[in-house]
Amino acid sequence: MVISRSDKMFNILVNTLLILVAAVSIFPLLYVVSVSLTPYSEVVKNGGFIIIPHRISLEAYSQILSDPALGRSMLVSLFVTIVGTAINLVLTMMAAYSLSRRNLRGRTFFLMLIVITMLFNGGLIPTYLVVQSLGLLDTVWALIVPGAISTFNMLIMKTFFEGIPEELFESARMDGAKEFRVLWQIVVPLSIPSIMTVGLFYMVGHWNAFFSAVLYITDVKLHPLQVIIRNMLLLSQSNVVMTDVTVPTAAMQMAAVISGSLPIIAVYPFIQKHFTKGMLLGAIKG
Repeated sequence: MVISRSDKMFNILVNTLLILVAAVSIFPLLYVVSVSLTPYSEVVKNGGFIIIPHRISLEAYSQILSDPALGRSMLVSLFVTIVGTAINLVLTMMAAYSLSRRNLRGRTFFLMLIVITMLFNGGLIPTYLVVQSLGLLDTVWALIVPGAISTFNMLIMKTFFEGIPEELFESARMDGAKEFRVLWQIVVPLSIPSIMTVGLFYMVGHWNAFFSAVLYITDVKLHPLQVIIRNMLLLSQSNVVMTDVTVPTAAMQMAAVISGSLPIIAVYPFIQKHFTKGMLLGAIKG
């Protein structure tokens, strides 16, 4: 196949733009990692701007990880992420499966009500009052229950379920299988890409929970990791050690940012193929 000169120029232009975008995206991450690993003397010598450290120091990570507030907040974030994602997936799968069945009475009406929630919501104060009336304030459940089902994620999963051949459902029902058995033994095993995709969305959302924690939780012991990191960046969290002159404040802040980002970065490569496949199938099937 002969490639014309104009196509070659176009490919060069696209590749150049992609390289620039990649550089712009990687630069902030490289800066954060470099500062977190840089000794105090080198930070001062370079005016606080480090890209490639000449000497590596893990002292910032040592002090950050030894702080009880950060360890406690990480356990809170892990609980919210694991338990919350499990609850999200179970409820989302049940709702998506029900709405994917074309013989469901009132299916169009229910779908219309659900889609409306993507366009309008009750507002911040009514939502707070609902959470308060349920007795969820100052509990980790305030970070899980209000967002138990995401309309967007449910529609992705519903579209995926609709792409499963109807003959499988009819065969299972002929064998006497009820709807719950059809869902857990047939639909779920065939929908791993969609489930992994939606699960990643929920997982990242729970791990990065910040605003809801600030809004619903006043007990410092129940603050998730992102709130503690925000407090560190604002230099207003007294539970975090900031006075040791051997470690710069910037290094400790960047070390906290890396500590908060690393778990999600570590999980993503294992579900990347499912994520890509789930997004494509969930978008085109129906």
